[in-house]
Amino acid sequence: MTRINRLLQLLKENGKESIFVTSKANVYYLSNYYTDPHERLIGIYLNQNETPLFILPEMEKESALSSGWTGSILTYQDHENPWQLLKTYLTTRTEHLSSISIEKEHLSVSRHEQLKKIFPNAEISDGTNLLESLRIIKDKKEYQLLKDAAELADKGVDIGVRSLMEGKTELDIVAAIEYELKKQGIREMSFSTMVLSGKNTATPHGIPGLTTIAKGDLVLFDLGVVFEGYCSDITRTVAINHVSAEQRNMHETVLHAQEKAINAVKIGEPIGSLDQIARNHIHNNGYGSYFTHRLGHGIGIDVHEYPSMTSNNPLPIQVGMSFTIEPGIYVPHVGGVRIEDEVFVTDHGPELLTNYPKQLQIIDM
Repeated sequence: MTRINRLLQLLKENGKESIFVTSKANVYYLSNYYTDPHERLIGIYLNQNETPLFILPEMEKESALSSGWTGSILTYQDHENPWQLLKTYLTTRTEHLSSISIEKEHLSVSRHEQLKKIFPNAEISDGTNLLESLRIIKDKKEYQLLKDAAELADKGVDIGVRSLMEGKTELDIVAAIEYELKKQGIREMSFSTMVLSGKNTATPHGIPGLTTIAKGDLVLFDLGVVFEGYCSDITRTVAINHVSAEQRNMHETVLHAQEKAINAVKIGEPIGSLDQIARNHIHNNGYGSYFTHRLGHGIGIDVHEYPSMTSNNPLPIQVGMSFTIEPGIYVPHVGGVRIEDEVFVTDHGPELLTNYPKQLQIIDM
């Protein structure tokens, strides 16, 4: 219950009476129960004066208990209205609730309306920032899970590179990566595996298809796995048989920009300075207009979480933060290069969790 107690303390410090947590990631963070309820309601209700309450489908009760939940549990079956059950349960315990916090970006309009019916006089506010402030600093267990997930991401890239063959399609390589990882026990990727080749690499979030691998191509891998509820994320760009002078220059520019940003990870420095350092290097090498996204993102239970690694983020870098550094150059009709690593901030500086080689590899076929 340590995390719950810390959240309750934050609520108290911010003058908030209660919070209703409903996102899969935050439910897992608070309960140690990792599940996807799909359309069903699952949530944790916390109040300063009540025992923590976990509402979830009856069929998931035993799994939640075996995950270590020790608070109250309210379950429902599919023919029952969970909101009515929740209302009955809560109104017998909390008659004059003045405020309740929610995850504004997660709770749908219809669920907001249901919550308003339960507490018609309560002020409903966004509590996302409180949850983000807890999750942004990872503990030792989270560090190890992130490290294990990152090692599997390294393996994914290695599998992909070894699977490259002239005439194979991007989706052939995706299938090879995911098949081999599943054989090692990975059930879920942290996002749709990306393998892009040739001119397709010029699209930062391109969709793999039936484009075949050809000599002279750049091939971009962007992938990650979910390991015991924690995500990984890595990007590497390799070349097939030979590279042009421009392709080599693009890769060297991105690699040096990334190295500069990683070396600048220092406790107390603003996060935005990392983006600025990488962006300035790319700009000074003539590719400024082709770096079209932020430097990276926080990573943990969600593959994209707080903090956002944008140039205007003043948040100081702190021990225990975990984020990606992934500069890129994308030249339309030519190709693109992105190099991404996960960084964990330690007392002694940045530790790279992903370690697959990132010097330009030219794969002979």
